[in-house]
Amino acid sequence: MNFYEEFRIPPGGPVRLAERDPKDTGQDQDKAAALEKTEALKQKMDLLQFRLYAEQKHSLLICLQALDAGGKDGVIRHVIGAMNPQGCRVVSFKQPTSEELTHDFLWRVERQTPKKGEVVVFNRSHYEDVIVVRVHNLVPQSLWSQRYDQINDFERRLIANDTHILKFYLHISKEEQLKRFKARLENPERQWKISEADYTEREFWPDYQGAYEEALSRCSTEAAPWFVIPADHKWFRDLAVSQIILETLERLGIQTPKPSVDIAAIKRKYHEAKAAPQ
Repeated sequence: MNFYEEFRIPPGGPVRLAERDPKDTGQDQDKAAALEKTEALKQKMDLLQFRLYAEQKHSLLICLQALDAGGKDGVIRHVIGAMNPQGCRVVSFKQPTSEELTHDFLWRVERQTPKKGEVVVFNRSHYEDVIVVRVHNLVPQSLWSQRYDQINDFERRLIANDTHILKFYLHISKEEQLKRFKARLENPERQWKISEADYTEREFWPDYQGAYEEALSRCSTEAAPWFVIPADHKWFRDLAVSQIILETLERLGIQTPKPSVDIAAIKRKYHEAKAAPQ
């Protein structure tokens, strides 16, 4: 299955999350085989990310969005973790600080965009400003409704500077979310992730679905696509995200740069030094 085309939101197309099965695994029904595929994809991804860092011509921005317990941290750990930290950064966007609130909503985001040769992962992103602020009426509709076009303009500027953008919405069911909350409650190593807001936010589930549907529809473009990833099965989520990232890196035609020094001369000096008496 070509996950890139299967889960990509076509530009301008309507999005109905209720029509997309969070439990979908496509043709990959065997978890063990899928895990093996994912490991192979991650090895290739690691090599291409190394070349991206060395070539210094392109950059990659990955945006992860999901409802609570949707799997953003899991993707970072199990997929992005394959990359060399020297050329990869993870940025988490929490509630804006008092300083950030005195600026345009994109100010704090622009400061974190990747430089050439770098991969940056946004754990939550600028899309919070058309999701959470909309659901909870944190700013007037007249303000947040303008932000879709501002986001598209912002992403076009990044693309013009050879930053490639992938945006993943990790789509889980309400039942799976509750199951994951329960698992956190029962695991002392993960209880720190639980808050009362996790449960109260469930009351806004339909509002979040509507907010995401509009954001996905209005901000998925040919150059900066949104992908809706079925995420009830963590192993399939990781497989799909890995394949899409790898396919994107392969399309860039990244090449290992030529040496900037005379390799033959350095080899001669090495052999001379090795042959010299100690």
